Amino acid sequence: MSEPSAIAEAATPPPTERDAAPSASPAPAPAPAPIPPPPAIVTRALTKRYGSLVALDTLDLALEKGDVFGFIGPNGAGKSTTMKILAGLLEPTSGTAEVLGRDVMRNGDFVRRNIGYMPDFFNGYEDLTVFEYLEFFASAYGIDRKQRKRVVNDVLELTDLNYKRDALTNSLSRGMTQRLSLARVLVPDPPILLLDEPASGLDPRARIEIRELLKELQRLGKTILVSSHILSELGEFCNKLGIIERGKLIVCGTIDELMARARAHRVISVQVVGDPAAALAALEGDARVERVESSGPELLVTLRDPTLHHSFLLETLLARQIKIHSVAPHQLKLEDVFLRLTKGIVQ
Repeated sequence: MSEPSAIAEAATPPPTERDAAPSASPAPAPAPAPIPPPPAIVTRALTKRYGSLVALDTLDLALEKGDVFGFIGPNGAGKSTTMKILAGLLEPTSGTAEVLGRDVMRNGDFVRRNIGYMPDFFNGYEDLTVFEYLEFFASAYGIDRKQRKRVVNDVLELTDLNYKRDALTNSLSRGMTQRLSLARVLVPDPPILLLDEPASGLDPRARIEIRELLKELQRLGKTILVSSHILSELGEFCNKLGIIERGKLIVCGTIDELMARARAHRVISVQVVGDPAAALAALEGDARVERVESSGPELLVTLRDPTLHHSFLLETLLARQIKIHSVAPHQLKLEDVFLRLTKGIVQ
């Protein structure tokens, strides 16, 4: 019996390292990458025609949540048309528009719950007070009766209209009317606001008040698409700007990106003592100068070579015994950017 046993033992393969080690548990599968939230607003080739008139021409636009986007353009450029389509009030001829990942034309109820649209005109109700007006819209938005008073009071507080709560809507000034119009769209607390010329026709104080209110809404995390001709004020709180003309989005980006695009060449501001005519003639004849524009006592000198230092301007003027007040790089304003990037053509 010892011989077969020895044969069997010899036939059995020796244990391997894998057999000896305990079986390892499989590595856990990597956690799936989080799905990024959809953009707040997306348009793709959005177009609106009225017969032969193209009000909006293949607009491509994307706003992320929390963006405050300034929509700039002359009258008839397509700003209001864009907002009406996004609000579901106007059907595009072609292209698509999405709000929080939902097609605007197919999800009307969803759009109305998530967008607050403030047109550039106010439709009031003569026999209603400010509080009654907002309470009426709270009811229309489906806010529970028990919640309406609190919601309206909160909106009045936010828009600083508490002291006007018992005033008739048709007795309000233009500035108060604009604030009430904004208060109305804030009643259902939508995450996205479309504001069409909210500061139009306001006096300087009312403009400042509207601007501060928009800054507060920005701090609250609202996504805001605001159109305006008051470019300097847009630059104070918008993180992105878009310039539209004749239905075409000409340029879109941050303020710094727009400034860089408008500044194709270096522009130097030159101010001389007395009549600038002699300085103008001297600089216009310099081959290193692209052009010279006169703006009152200031001369705006565009250099052909943006890498060239502007010290040669001093040398040129001093050689002709022209007294100089200052020579410094010209700081572009948003109005300058608008004028350089648009042609001023309207529909």
